[in-house]
Amino acid sequence: MKKKFKLEDLDCANCAAKMEDAIKKISGVHDANVSFMAQKMTIEADDERFDEIMKEVVSVCAKVEPDCKILM
Repeated sequence: MKKKFKLEDLDCANCAAKMEDAIKKISGVHDANVSFMAQKMTIEADDERFDEIMKEVVSVCAKVEPDCKILM
């Protein structure tokens, strides 16, 4: 499954790159893209575990950029 999410308050391109790298390391994630300029995130992950994976994504992103919100 591939889904796109809007991001709010992503402050820098470096943080976006760190978030992308961390998301790609999560088990079940096939691909991830975090765009600072577009303030968007695309995640491709296992269908049957997508909700569980998204909880991990939110947690990982909060560690890198605490102010950033993922709008679902």
